[in-house]
Amino acid sequence: QVQLVESGGGLVQAGGSLRLSCAASGRTVSVSAMGWFRQVLGEEREFVAAIQWSGGSTAYADSVKGRFTISRDNAKNTVYLQMNSLKPEDTAVYYCAAGWSFSTTRYQYDTWGRGTQVTVSS
Repeated sequence: QVQLVESGGGLVQAGGSLRLSCAASGRTVSVSAMGWFRQVLGEEREFVAAIQWSGGSTAYADSVKGRFTISRDNAKNTVYLQMNSLKPEDTAVYYCAAGWSFSTTRYQYDTWGRGTQVTVSS
């Protein structure tokens, strides 16, 4: 099994930046892709970004393209989400996920972290 631990969330003013980290441990050889999703209380969990573990292909939600960057460090089994030009509407709990295929759909991911809160003030 794979375990995921997110870190790096916090409170930031609009226009600011944050970097989220997701450290994976356990049977990481089974992971094909890593993704970031976010959820606001009472709403569906939505896709933010994904990265293919071996090839490095990436995908982004339209709402974050040009502002967020997903990257990975295979040696550290860690995925990052660099978030720039943050907006109040980016406020959510951000979840890291590991899956067996590179996808923007949350149902392709079978392991989830506990989430980290990101709050952007106006």
